[in-house]
Amino acid sequence: MTDPLQPLLDLPGVVDAADRARDALGEVHRHRTNRRDWPKTATEASVRAARASASIDGGSTELPVPGTVGDPILSGALRVAQALDGEALTIILQTWQRAPLQALARLHLLAAADLVDDAATLGRPRTDPGVGERLDMLAQLVTGGTNAPAPVVAAIVHGELLALRPFGVADGIVARAASRLVATSTGLDPHNLGVPEVSWMRRAPAYLDGIAGFESATPEGVGSWLILCCGALEAGAREAMSIADAAAAG
Repeated sequence: MTDPLQPLLDLPGVVDAADRARDALGEVHRHRTNRRDWPKTATEASVRAARASASIDGGSTELPVPGTVGDPILSGALRVAQALDGEALTIILQTWQRAPLQALARLHLLAAADLVDDAATLGRPRTDPGVGERLDMLAQLVTGGTNAPAPVVAAIVHGELLALRPFGVADGIVARAASRLVATSTGLDPHNLGVPEVSWMRRAPAYLDGIAGFESATPEGVGSWLILCCGALEAGAREAMSIADAAAAG
């Protein structure tokens, strides 16, 4: 069978960008702090990721004071982060590898719980024509339907969920979390130490332009998106190194 993502690897700069992302994340996992104390650095990474992801969608980055009601977008992002950290990560990874659409539904329930009036819509994709079919194709990709490098698969999953907006609410939080699940499940970032969300937040205009290019489905647009995402993974590795360095110094 023909690999559906193979043509993307022929786009200029994509393979090199994917290699740089993979090498950068590999270096993070070899950091002396992360050899033993990675649970601590992974938790810090998850909080930073949640705050940045919420900011991209217009939410607050200020963590709520205990006992108070926080920003609903940030609250959802933090719940998603908790689901991708520690023992909870093992559970959702098992679902992702077996039934990725169920995992996406779970992520949406966590992300959008404070953003919808009708709880029955949580975790339920829109019924618009084509949504279900595209989600099924995405599920096939992440369950063995491609041999493309993990950074490329993560970017495709991320871009497709942003472009499709399958739930209509909190799709950005879900898309970025799904990208993390690809990175973790493929061994690209097995402990979820990278923080690419910070790069996407800091380069918000480029991020928006990138998804517009992806939606255009042109070789140039898709290629630019893939390179942008791989660059964010590389930048996220640098963020992870700063976390590990701080943990070692403290």
